[in-house]
Parts: sequence; structure tokens; C-alpha cells
Amino acid sequence: MKAAVITRHAITNYGSLFQAIATQKLFESLGMECEIIDYIRDDEYYTEQEKTNLKNKPKYNGNPLTRAAYLALRQGEAVKGGRFFREMQKKHLNLTKRYHSLDELKGDKPEADLYVTGSDQVWGNIANQEYDTAYLLSFTDDSDKRISYAASLGKTKLEGETAECFKKYLKRYSAVTVRESNAKEALEGIGIEAQQVLDPTLLFDSGFWGKYIEKDIEGDYILLYQLENNKRFNEYAKELSKKTGLELIRVTPLRHQALRGGKMVYLPEIGELLSYIKNARLVITDSFHATAFSINFNTPFIDVLPSGENKCRNMSILELTGLESRILKSYDDLSLFDEKCDFEFANDILKKEREKSIETVKGIIGI
Repeated sequence: MKAAVITRHAITNYGSLFQAIATQKLFESLGMECEIIDYIRDDEYYTEQEKTNLKNKPKYNGNPLTRAAYLALRQGEAVKGGRFFREMQKKHLNLTKRYHSLDELKGDKPEADLYVTGSDQVWGNIANQEYDTAYLLSFTDDSDKRISYAASLGKTKLEGETAECFKKYLKRYSAVTVRESNAKEALEGIGIEAQQVLDPTLLFDSGFWGKYIEKDIEGDYILLYQLENNKRFNEYAKELSKKTGLELIRVTPLRHQALRGGKMVYLPEIGELLSYIKNARLVITDSFHATAFSINFNTPFIDVLPSGENKCRNMSILELTGLESRILKSYDDLSLFDEKCDFEFANDILKKEREKSIETVKGIIGI
């Protein structure tokens, strides 16, 4: 059998790449061929990414002068990061030919026995704040078999036209599995049955991911992996560094994060990033995937919940593994560093959930 997976693999973001690698490995571990559909809309390609993002930033998009200044500061960085991630995508993923649009997919879809909507926020808003039905497999035919694995909504409720769109396309799926409990509830609220499964990066243990590490990072340090521009996050990390005497190291695909504090490690290869997480004394993060890898490597961490509905992603994995105590509740609280991070329960839960998630997929596919 051959699976064709459409997912958010081509964003300049480590989590997007890791989850695509893991989804591919999942189906290969079941004895299947697997390809990642190389669907990248032109407005989301790295050469155009910042121009698209600018449309949703009224502070900078208000006049030609501020637009030009924004692009002068960000465009070069986006292109450099985009090229770097594009090379890693080609290195680690089995990619189809490049598809630029939904029409191209409809006109010449990849040949497969199974079409899969992959993980991450595939069912959330894309760069231009619209939904893209390609991620609902709208390009497939009625005779095709369709499933999702650990898809994420980025929303807690579906309403109006969005709800109708999801109902229309998801009713064509043989099975729907999602990553978060709130996504399961949202879909069941519009009459779509869904099962909750592990994020694909958590399907594989630290031994699997350790194979990507060529060299262990040495030294005592606090690792920062930050997505949101949160000044209080930065100040908290600096205060904790002062208290502990540990160096701050910031791993990032975004060069402008150098202004946020800490020694910057810019655009590391995925093995180097994993090594930094594995060997840190502590990880401070607002990222779902940095949280997931910290748990997988049993590295102590502090989770600074992201804003809005994004926090549901982090909360879901922390509640599952019984590690809600690692959530930072006050920026004045420096005591979490000294509190033991007990991973015994989390390890047991993940072992059981891995088996459960894989059996769920086997049952859906009929293996």
C-alpha cells in the first residue's frame, strides 16, 4: 500500500518538519510506502511568506514607508531560513512533485491507496487567514480512501460556513483522528466522530530521535525555544539565569530573536536542535513540540503557555502526561527550576498511548 500525506511540512518551523518526518515514519513502520504531498501555495512559499504575513499586520502595512521598512528587515531573513528548511525537507522527506495550487492537485493528484491529512494545525487558518480545503482532501475522488492522523484545528469551536465546510468534506473520510481533546469536542459538536491520538513526534521514543543526534552538546545551560514575542518570557529567563548562574542559549530559525536575550544558535540542523533539548539543564518554551521533545528526552522544562486558543495544544499534552505542574503560573516564581520534574508517570502513559495510537491506525487501515 502507498499513503500520500498532505500536511504543513513547508513552514519555516522545526515543529512542522519534525511532525512531517514522524508521520512519514509512522506509515513506513506499518510496511507502507509514504509520500508527503509537496503542496506549497505560492503565497506561502518562503520567497513570498513575509509579503503575505504583512497583509495581516496593520501596524506595518499602513503606508508604503512602514511596509518597505518591514520587508527590508524581515524578507532577507525569511528567504535564508526558507532555503535552509527547504533543503532539510528534501533531505528528510519523501516528497512528491511540487504543487502550487489546489487546481494543480485536482488536475494531477498523486497516486496512492490511502490519502491522509497529517498532523499539526492543518485545519487552522493559513497565512492569508482563510481555510484551504486541500487539507480536507477536497482534491480526491469519491472512490478514494481518506483518513486524518492527529490533525489539529487551532480552534475550540466550529461555526457558520466553516462548520458546514468541515462537515461537507470530513463526512467523506473513513476515519478522523485528531491531536487535541478540544479538537475532538469541536468536531463532535458538528456531528463528526473523531478519535484522539498522539502527536506523531511522540509516537517514537527518545531512542528513535536520538539517532538524528551526531554529537551531544556539552555544558550547563538553560535552553530557550520561543515562538511568541513575549517580553515577560524573556525577562523571566534572564532572571532565572541570574539566580542559577546558567548560560541562556536560544535556539531559533529567526535571526531577529537575538534581541530577546541569550546566546543565539541560529538555524541548527535538526540533530543539533535535538541535542540541545536532550542535554539542557532546563528548557523554557511556549512551543508544543519543544514541550513534547522535552518530555520525550526527560529533560526538565518550564512551559510558558502561549496566548489565546494556542494554549490548548500545550495543555493537552501536559494534562495527558500529568505534567501540568510544569506550567509557569507567575513570572515572579523562580522555584520551578528547583522542583523535581518526575517523568515516571509520563513515560508510562506515553508507552501506552503509543501502542493505542498505532493500533488505532492499524484498525483504520485494515492491517
